[in-house]
Amino acid sequence: MSILIALVVILAVIIVGLVAFTARTARKVEAALPPRGKFMQVDAERIHYVDRGGAGPVIVMIHGLAGNLMHFTYALADELTGDFRVIIVDRPACGYSERPDGAPADLKAQAATLAKFMRALGLKRPLLVGHSLGGALSLAIALDHPDCAGALALIAPLTHVPDQVPDVFKGLIIRSPTLRKVIAWTLATPLGILRGEQALKEVFAPEPPPADFPFRAGGLLGLRPKAFCSASSDAVLAEYVLPDYIARYGSLALPVGMLFAKGDRLLDYRAHGEAMKVEYPALDLELMEGGHMLPMTAPGRCAALIRRVAAKQQDVARVA
Repeated sequence: MSILIALVVILAVIIVGLVAFTARTARKVEAALPPRGKFMQVDAERIHYVDRGGAGPVIVMIHGLAGNLMHFTYALADELTGDFRVIIVDRPACGYSERPDGAPADLKAQAATLAKFMRALGLKRPLLVGHSLGGALSLAIALDHPDCAGALALIAPLTHVPDQVPDVFKGLIIRSPTLRKVIAWTLATPLGILRGEQALKEVFAPEPPPADFPFRAGGLLGLRPKAFCSASSDAVLAEYVLPDYIARYGSLALPVGMLFAKGDRLLDYRAHGEAMKVEYPALDLELMEGGHMLPMTAPGRCAALIRRVAAKQQDVARVA
């Protein structure tokens, strides 16, 4: 019995230590990378965003899984700010955006939240730029809230249910919200630190990750427990509503451009790019060499796609 008590005490000490380490790490990360933008209350959610002003056409940028708006401020936003009003948003529960526990978190719910956000800003059919999971969310907004999307520029987007989860994201597939929180507050942060370099290599492959990704692209924000919970719920819930959207791709009636790298190790260009072209023949699909993180590794090519889609949007507006 004394051995059992000793083991319980040791386990409790380890758990307390892990929770304390996680909390301390989160505080340090947020002190080093504080919010850079404004906040808007949307019902029970609080949305963090950066609005770079400008008198040109409006672009709304939506990041991907386990990301934050700094994935766009890293380089791509600077390519566009002179000619567009660029609004970059932390998806619900990502970055510094907040979502209450138990609130709906699937693509349909996120699309509704961001649609309300855009309407509150008075945006009229902006051009949506979506990277990775942000591409799926952009498509969901266009299909569910057509008044909030005038055109889509999709960068390495998730468009179909993947056959398998990439190895780097398999640890996010936790279907129990309770277990997800337990892991977030105990193991996720130390494992994120230990495996961070290798995980980055997998996400950026075949290209090397930039050395300044942790700070300049907000990579360190992913070490917080709320970031793990958000990424896990996004990874689990995306598959449930995607089939409904896939069935409706053919009903899209707006300019859609897409940029995909043939070397992408997370989302195959054939399964998500060429397959989308079959569903929506009007898709302007451009293929290039490289990996998944094109907003950071190929900002010039991404900006060219966005400008091309913006020009098509203006042509459509003139005809209408």
